[in-house]
Amino acid sequence: MSRFVLLLTLLLTLHAPAQTPDAPPQTDVPVDVPLNPTLPTVFIVGDSTARNKLDLGWGDHFAPFFDTIRINVANRARAGRSARTYINEGLWAATLKEIKPGDFLLLQMGHNDGGDLGGAKPRGTLKGIGEDTQQVPQTTGPLAGTTETVHTFGWYLRKIIEEARAKSAIPILLDTTVRNIWKEGHIERDMGYNVFVRQVAAQEHITFIDMSAIAANQFEALGQEKTATLFPIDHTHTSPEGARLNAQAVALALRAGHSPLVAYMKPE
Repeated sequence: MSRFVLLLTLLLTLHAPAQTPDAPPQTDVPVDVPLNPTLPTVFIVGDSTARNKLDLGWGDHFAPFFDTIRINVANRARAGRSARTYINEGLWAATLKEIKPGDFLLLQMGHNDGGDLGGAKPRGTLKGIGEDTQQVPQTTGPLAGTTETVHTFGWYLRKIIEEARAKSAIPILLDTTVRNIWKEGHIERDMGYNVFVRQVAAQEHITFIDMSAIAANQFEALGQEKTATLFPIDHTHTSPEGARLNAQAVALALRAGHSPLVAYMKPE
């Protein structure tokens, strides 16, 4: 082959348009893979219980429940975030840019919304779903040196929901993952925010997915001793095996709630 032909071949290769694979290589690993733009996407927005380091969140074990030839699964949860800080730190704006008409949003918050309103780790929200606000001086984070208007937990959820809807996406609300806290032989099923999640779902007329009840039943069936091995870090964060159980609970709850996402799931 002549030097000219070799050079021409190289130039054509370098300038050829990138090929979109038939389906993203999504497996049971915590990686961010390129999204196939021709497919709808289910975006996961949440905290460390959906994504915490390696593969310790349920969102990193969610793709295997879906036919990823027909839908992308994108885990955009971030450890340590509340509904308020996911917005304030620009994480929601970045996710929103990715969302297109026909996509789905699985929104799960609550574990960090009971934190401090100010101070060293300002991530808490006001309890409730109303229009209440509180002016809070901030000394750290992206709003340091300002006085922030802090809203209710429900207000932040509604903001995310409304902005997703504005892009013709379908928002779905999940209640919080359960913690390894037991009383009289039963694991805790609600850390106090699920009532607000239900209220916002009813208010906004969107699907509410009760995954916490299914997860609690699964853990109770295993027993307190076995469940303890699935929470090796603390009472909130699971092992990879525990994360897979939580992912299964979400999948089962989607089926029980007759979510439109079921159409993209693998046979049960």
